[in-house]
Amino acid sequence: MSTTDPISDFLTRIRNAHLAKHDRLDVPTSRQKVELCKILKDQGFIRNFRLVEDSPVNKLRVYLRYDELGTPAIAHMERVSKPGRRVFRKAVELEPVRNGIGVGIISTSQGLMSDTQARDRGVGGEVICHIW
Repeated sequence: MSTTDPISDFLTRIRNAHLAKHDRLDVPTSRQKVELCKILKDQGFIRNFRLVEDSPVNKLRVYLRYDELGTPAIAHMERVSKPGRRVFRKAVELEPVRNGIGVGIISTSQGLMSDTQARDRGVGGEVICHIW
């Protein structure tokens, strides 16, 4: 399957897996998706992830997180910067997502990081998505 926006595809697969109450999902791997999963795990939105070596394409297995009542940890995901319209922000222009409840994923010259990390380091970049 060929897609022009693999990050949007990744976020949609997570959203669909949550709606179907799946415990985990497998997606084609990329370095950017692995870095995105690291941030999601650090922020508590997913339980864990790991690389699964499979032929012909390696997969990224993402273990989803739910609370005791079965409510997904991720309530909303929004792709901000898209292939047709890139959104860049300076460090001082990065605002907290939902007053600090959510997290913004920023692609900087130092790699992917959360919006709070980018503000602390004083670097801006492309706003990939907002998650809460």
